[in-house]
Amino acid sequence: MARHPHHYKIAIALAISAGAWGIYWLPQRILEEGGLTGGWGTIAQMVIGVLLLTPISIWRKFKGRTSGLELPFTGFLIGSGFICYALSFLLTDVVRALILFYMTPVWTTIFEILFLKKRPGLERILTLLLALGGLWIVFSKQTIFPLPENSGDWLAFAGGILFAGGMIRLEVVKYDGVFPLIYSFFVYGAIFNIFAGFLLSEYLGPMPGAEAFISMASFLIIISVFYFIPTGIVILWSPSKLGAGLCSILFLSEIIVGVISSSILTDEPFGWREIIGSSMIVIGGVLAVVLAPNEKTK
Repeated sequence: MARHPHHYKIAIALAISAGAWGIYWLPQRILEEGGLTGGWGTIAQMVIGVLLLTPISIWRKFKGRTSGLELPFTGFLIGSGFICYALSFLLTDVVRALILFYMTPVWTTIFEILFLKKRPGLERILTLLLALGGLWIVFSKQTIFPLPENSGDWLAFAGGILFAGGMIRLEVVKYDGVFPLIYSFFVYGAIFNIFAGFLLSEYLGPMPGAEAFISMASFLIIISVFYFIPTGIVILWSPSKLGAGLCSILFLSEIIVGVISSSILTDEPFGWREIIGSSMIVIGGVLAVVLAPNEKTK
């Protein structure tokens, strides 16, 4: 694909938005401590998104435009991938959830080869090796390769695969603006979330009482309107402009924020491994943007 005229601006906006998701584990823990156990804090956020965006969806339908409901497969992939990621924070360590979910550059590269018949260039291999090398340095102190060990790990691992598939869909599917994407994300993500909440109730806990939802309502609305929806729009819009592979590497900025924030706000360590590994991830992300092809593929 040709390089977008605003390539650098979009890349920076995406890195910032993805970085903001690096501290998403914190509101998840706050909601759980506030009584919204069983992953129902995540469900509530998704439902709020649906309620806020449904009037716009209806208005678009009356105008003969795409409402978002027409993208069930895309909405399911990106929505379920994110839900698995969000729920994993409640069942495993923050750093393990981050590393296992953000194997996405590997999955997007594999999917691009299999489904889009792309051959990764040397610049992709270089940036991928830097990014994954940085991740390995951070987490190799516990194990040579971070394989899933519990239900939260497996959720993060599966979420990365699903989300990578969604990124590929976002790159190739034609859509009427970004609204259908964000709406399908909330609608089909909410459906999957409710199903997953009941299915994983043994691990997450039962559905909380109404008083828990009421007490956390203000917090839920604030993070949905000012945090969840705006960053989600940038993240879902970017793959069609930058390509799924490049986006998946820029998403690694979330790991940097996640590792640093968890080390400050939890008992998880932050030492030379985290500094060197994060630096390699940043260098890989910068090179991925600078070295991206500027001409149309033949």
